[in-house]
This record gives sequence, structure tokens and C-alpha cells, in this order.
Amino acid sequence: MATDVKVPALGESITEGTLAQWLKKPGEAVAADEPIASLETDKVSVEVPSPVAGTLSELLFQEGDTVEVGAVIARIGEAGAAAVASAPAAPAEAPAGPVTGQGQTEVAGAQVNPTGAGENPALREDHEAHADLTLSPAVRRAVLEHHVDPSKIHGTGKDGRLTKDDVLAAAKAKDGPVHEPEVKAPAVAPTAPQAAPVAAAAPAGERREERVKMTRLRQTIATRLKEAQNTAALLTTYNDVDMTAVIDARARYKDLFEKKHGIRLGFMGFFVKAVALAARDVPSVNARIDGDEIVYHDYLDVSVAVSAPKGLVVPVIRSADAMSFAEIEKTIAGFGKKAKDGTLTADDMKGGTFTISNGGVFGSLLSSPIINPPQSAVLGMHRIEERPVVRDGQIVARPMMYLALSYDHRLIDGREAVTFLVRVKEAIEDPTRLLIDL
Repeated sequence: MATDVKVPALGESITEGTLAQWLKKPGEAVAADEPIASLETDKVSVEVPSPVAGTLSELLFQEGDTVEVGAVIARIGEAGAAAVASAPAAPAEAPAGPVTGQGQTEVAGAQVNPTGAGENPALREDHEAHADLTLSPAVRRAVLEHHVDPSKIHGTGKDGRLTKDDVLAAAKAKDGPVHEPEVKAPAVAPTAPQAAPVAAAAPAGERREERVKMTRLRQTIATRLKEAQNTAALLTTYNDVDMTAVIDARARYKDLFEKKHGIRLGFMGFFVKAVALAARDVPSVNARIDGDEIVYHDYLDVSVAVSAPKGLVVPVIRSADAMSFAEIEKTIAGFGKKAKDGTLTADDMKGGTFTISNGGVFGSLLSSPIINPPQSAVLGMHRIEERPVVRDGQIVARPMMYLALSYDHRLIDGREAVTFLVRVKEAIEDPTRLLIDL
């Protein structure tokens, strides 16, 4: 008896998601709690596990489809049963088009494909159909350009999926037509299977366009950023900070810090602590507007902008004002790993009262960040660059960083914004302030 695989709860107020990728194919064995699909929501990617051990027998949705929470997206049969159902014997009179029944369309189309002796047409075309289903646009384009057969390439990506490098390596390694080893005929015979790829390849020098549907995460980012511009009275104030003291402190204590806490001492810990200190003097920066009321927080939950493969995400360091340097750095490192692995959850990004964005890691010299609604302010960090400054009447080179504070002018006055940024600057240029609460 088949077991339904349903879309799990995706987080508070999230009712649907996009089926980003099937991680298993029909006929493959799955273990209990093994991920079989990846869903993309407005905020995170979520893996859908198999509720039981068995064989994946049916896929009820395609990649890119929108699925609601609780919807049945696949079925798991008993071990071995689905594998037989997904690869039936191929009668000669089988129709070329899709057949009725779930999970067998690709196999039916395969039964009319001519192939060499000793090869099961159904299994071959079923493999190719599902291999093509998991090809990214970049990989599919490389396959067409280099005239290689994706079913003949061993994928090195996750779960054996092809990468662009796999295709390029196969194209470089081949020394003849792709189908030449299978077709024992004159040299001109292999040109027929290559006709379609050659026709699809664009002439040399032709300009191309590619349309790729926006991911749900990218759509959400676009909507929220535009909403912030349309709703808030955005204004940005700038300052620069001498990073000499922080750099010296890191150089002096980084080895001891890593030995004791098992994590590297970074710059973000200093800035989080500096923001916590400054927010005590200027609480409106850590507040939000709710209707005709202002909501002040006696805690600081810092949203830290982290670059993920599918876009920028902002996991939250909760009660950052009560954390030590080591706790802050460990939390940030954990978020970075989860973002890279695509395992951030909706709870990781829920809430947040203030945001810090570090464009400096990408080489940004200066920018005007946009606030993350319903928050009222965001601090932008930038790259450290030696610049000439005047110290004690002398022009000297110092490692300088530009800081930018974007804020909602409806709630935060210019005087408050400047005061907050100056407090951050003072704490970074004299880290002792962070220890004695000045």
C-alpha cells in the first residue's frame, strides 16, 4: 500500500511553496526521513523527507509547481514494487505519446526510441528524461553547445546531478561523435543523432537571451525592498571609522580566542557589541512603527545579512546585547554554514529589530542599504581601505571603513541617527568602551 508524502508545515504565515527540485527519481529506494524533494518558500529552502522506507513510486508535481502546505506531492510504495511499475516491458506497438497512469509518462515515450541491441529502451529513455529534468539552464545550454549526451556523463553534483564542469570535461574528453561507440556502421551514420543539437546551436557570434523564472525568494526580496521604499521615509547618514584598534586587538588575541572558543574572532562581533551599546543611548533606532504607535524593544535582535546561493537572507541573532563575543561569532558562523547548505529555517529569520549588512566582504566601498521592514534602521559596513587621514597634525595612512546608517525618518530624527552612528564609531575606534559600557 502506497504512503502519501505531504508538504510539511513551512513556518508561521507560510501557506505554500515552490517545488524547487526532486532529489529522488521514481523507482529509487528511499529510507525513512530521507529527503526526496526540496521546497522553496518566501524565506528559506525546506527539504521534504520520506515518512517511511520504501520505493518512490509516483511524483504528482513537477519542478517549479506551487504546492500548498498539506498537499500530497508523491507516494512511497513497498520496496521493489515501484521499481517494477516504473520500468514495464516495452511492447513494439506502444504509443509514442503519454500514457494514462501516474509516474509512467517518460517510460511510455521511451518505448518507441530505436536503440542498439542489448539495451532496454524504457530504462534508457527514462534515465534521460529524468536527467534532463534536473539540468539547470547553464548545464542544459552547455550540453547543446558541446553536443554531448547527458545520459553518458557521470554527474559529480548532489545525488549524482550534472554540473557545468561535468559537461565541459566530457566535451573535452570525447574524441568522436557521442553515439559512435554504440552504432557499428559507416562513419557517416552517427551524424543523424547529432542533427538536433547542431540545429539548436546558435551561429557563432550570435547574441543570446535566456529567460529564467525568478525564484520565490528573489520575488519576496524584490517585493519587500520596494515596499520599504514606498512606505518608509528613507534617509542615509554616513561616517568613517578608523579600524586600527580593532585590527590590533584581533591580531593580539585571535589565536587565544580561537584556541579557547573554537571559533575565529571576526569584525562582526565588535560591530554587534557597538550597535548594542549605541542602541541604549538611541532606543528609537531599535524600535518600529506599528500603525499610529511606536514599539520600543528592551532587547536587541540583530538581523545579519548573509549571502546564500539563491539570494540574500537575514538570520537573526537573538538577544545579541546579552551575548559575549564568542557567542556572537559562533552564532554568525553557524548561520553562514546553514545558508551555504540551504538549511536555514523560517524560525532562524523570524523577527529582528535591527539589521547589519556587510558589503565589504564583496569589496563595496560605499552604499546606501535599504531597511528590512518592519525595522527602522540598518547599518552598512564596507571594505577596509588604507587612506590618508590627519592625526595630531600629521598626515598618516590608516585602515578606514565607511559606515552608512539608513533609517526611517518618520521615526528617527537626523540628530538621533547621527548620534547613533557616532556612538558606533567611538566604540570601534576605542574597543575598551565595549568593556566598561561607555
